[in-house]
Amino acid sequence: MIETARLILRPPVPADRAGLHAMWADPAVMADLGPVKSAADSDTTIARHASYGDSHGLGFWAVEHRDEKVLIGFCGLKPGAEGTPIAGEVEIGWMLARPWWGRGYAREAAAASLDWAWANLAAPRVTAITAAQNLRSQGLMERLGMHRLGADFDHPAFDDLDPRRRSVAFVIDRPDTGR
Repeated sequence: MIETARLILRPPVPADRAGLHAMWADPAVMADLGPVKSAADSDTTIARHASYGDSHGLGFWAVEHRDEKVLIGFCGLKPGAEGTPIAGEVEIGWMLARPWWGRGYAREAAAASLDWAWANLAAPRVTAITAAQNLRSQGLMERLGMHRLGADFDHPAFDDLDPRRRSVAFVIDRPDTGR
């Protein structure tokens, strides 16, 4: 579990299923991430992210608002997607339910995830990808200290006509700890 000033990042529990499904079923949340998900697709996604803990020591956490005790998002680390410039690297990602946008929660959760990565993983850097059209996430990546990695690329998870296919990668190097 990770605690910040306003958030708790913790492994998802069964009670989080409805809140996570609501986010994945919201067209506005998914506009730059992928197609909306059914309840079954959401369950598959939760299970996939849980499996990263066993296979890679990674995973996404449920993001809970400390004071309101409500699920507001999903954030964490996973293996970089195959067929992309970050394949095999550590990838950070996040999503928040719409009512929580624009309040700095995504940055707070992502920064805590990066701190966890530096403290618990030997990775020399952490990467992120998003649709080239997703300027909000790119802005957050920059505020986290990330910078563009190479040229735009076509993400293999999206078909040729999907506007999310054109993607960008960002990276942040491990901070120099003076070791």
